[in-house]
Amino acid sequence: MTWLAVWLVGLGLADLVRAGDRPRSERAARVVGVVAVVVVAALAGRWTAVDAVVLLGSLVPLLLWLQYSQQALTTGSGHVAALSWLAVGAAWLLLLSGWSGPVAGPAARWLAWADLPPAVAGAGAGQALLVLGLLLANLSTANVVVRLVLIAINALPPARVTPDLGPHASDQLRGGRLLGPMERVLILGLGLAGQLGAAGLVIAAKGLIRFPELQSKRGGSTVEGLGIDAVTEYFLVGSFISWLVALGSLVLAA
Repeated sequence: MTWLAVWLVGLGLADLVRAGDRPRSERAARVVGVVAVVVVAALAGRWTAVDAVVLLGSLVPLLLWLQYSQQALTTGSGHVAALSWLAVGAAWLLLLSGWSGPVAGPAARWLAWADLPPAVAGAGAGQALLVLGLLLANLSTANVVVRLVLIAINALPPARVTPDLGPHASDQLRGGRLLGPMERVLILGLGLAGQLGAAGLVIAAKGLIRFPELQSKRGGSTVEGLGIDAVTEYFLVGSFISWLVALGSLVLAA
C-alpha cells in the first residue's frame, strides 16, 4: 500500500496546514498537499510511469476534499461531497494497491542506515511510511471528518453562523479538537503494540472524564440553553466517529 501511504502523508500535512484557520491557509494547504505527495513519492522510489499516473490521479480527490470540506466547515454545505471525495481517493488507491511496488529509494536506504528502535526498523520501510501517513491523518484529517459529521447533524455550527442561532453543544464540551487527536494516536499506538485492552481503557477514560460535564446539563433548558440530550448527542457522535477512524487506521496498519 505504498501509494496509499504517500497519499495519506500529503493529505495529513495539507489538513495540518489549514488547522489553525489562518488567512490563506486553504491555498497553502493545497500547495503543501501536492508538493508532499510528489516529494514523498520520489523519496520512496516510486517514480515510474504507472506511479506517476496513479498518484497524479489521486491528487484530484485530495484537492476536491480540501475544497469541499473547507466549504462545509465555513458555510455548512458540501459535507457529503467532501466525505465522498475523501472516500474516492482512499478507495482508488486501495483498489490499485496490488500494482504499487515496495518503498525503495532514499527513504528505504535511510531507514536501513538509521539506528532506529527495532520496532520501527524491523517493520520495513513500507510499513513505516504507512504508519506515518496514518498518524498524520489521525492528527489532522480525522478532526475535519468529525467536524463535518457534527455540522451535518447541527451539533456544531459552521464558521459563518449568525449569532442569533443560540448556544451549541460545542460550547459546552471544551477541548475536543485537542483530545480527539490525542486519543486517536493513543489508540493507534497501543493497538500496533498489541495492547488492545489498554486502548479500550483510553476509550473508557474519556467517558469518565466527560461524565461530570454531561451530568451538569441534566436539568438544562432546551429553549434558552442546551439540555443533556443535545450535549450527549454531540459527545457520542463525535466520539464514535473519532474511534472509528482510529480503529480503521489500525486495521490498515496491522
